[in-house]
Amino acid sequence: MKPSIASIFSIKNQTDFDTVTLDVFRYQYEHCVVYKTYCDALNVNPDAVKTIENIPFLPITFFKQKKIIARDKISEVTFTSSGTTGSITSKHYVTDLSIYASSFKKGFEHYYGDVQDFAILALLPSYLERDGSSLVYMVDQLIKDSKNVESGFYLNDLDGLSQKLDKLEASGKKTLLIGVSYALLDLIEKRTFQLKNTIVMETGGMKGRRKELIKPALHALLEAGFGTPHIHSEYGMTELLSQAYSKQDGVFSCPPWMKILTRETEDPLSLIQQKTGGINVIDLANLYSCSFIATQDLGIVAADGTFKIMGRFDDSDVRGCNLMVV
Repeated sequence: MKPSIASIFSIKNQTDFDTVTLDVFRYQYEHCVVYKTYCDALNVNPDAVKTIENIPFLPITFFKQKKIIARDKISEVTFTSSGTTGSITSKHYVTDLSIYASSFKKGFEHYYGDVQDFAILALLPSYLERDGSSLVYMVDQLIKDSKNVESGFYLNDLDGLSQKLDKLEASGKKTLLIGVSYALLDLIEKRTFQLKNTIVMETGGMKGRRKELIKPALHALLEAGFGTPHIHSEYGMTELLSQAYSKQDGVFSCPPWMKILTRETEDPLSLIQQKTGGINVIDLANLYSCSFIATQDLGIVAADGTFKIMGRFDDSDVRGCNLMVV
């Protein structure tokens, strides 16, 4: 039986999560040919999968090689990852943009409240300069939903963005500035700020524009440059339809329909707790693709389910959101 979208976004507790997760696994095993083939290659009997710990996680590299979509669905849009020239990018075939919209809107509200309370400023040049960015799609929709004439994207107009921040600060309006890391550094090198009403959220790495920094060093520079006590972060990727957020110190938490687990780096089928390992993501919003993804990120999950990103596997290409070493 296909899980309902309503059941995914109505999860209230661990029991709900476990029940819906097992339903999603069974649905995707039956309907996603690539995932079924992978499970069968591992000799996984779906009838024997009784807990979420028994569910196989599909290596994220499959999104570069295969069309991962439920066999009875048609793609409405294809999101693509960023990548260096000539590199193979991931493709996420999204069958229903309304599910993605529900996920990122409900996720934002879960952590920050009503989007209409904010003016949203986006400094995402490397994403705007290419097609197929799921991040640009999300931020564009949040900007529209804010219904604030001051909200908008900034490509290279750092002076215009500075003036807008000054204007919003003077008015006392709650503001969210979301930016790719190197562009935020470019902004504070032009001038510094003392922001009292603005959340600064970094996403993405240096995109080859600057030397990569460890996360505490990056955040220390941004905090000093923007005059804010904390820097927020967003953790998402092309292959997902949900995001985790950090409000300080690089500690991320997930919305109720998303969960992070960790595996041994040398054993892709293992699960570990409270020590550094490969990040496995359960994203139940990704119903018509694959909700169980073994990423190339390294991280550690605390007992309360919050997590930190510690870096990436050495043989991984650096791309996506928040993939810098912490």
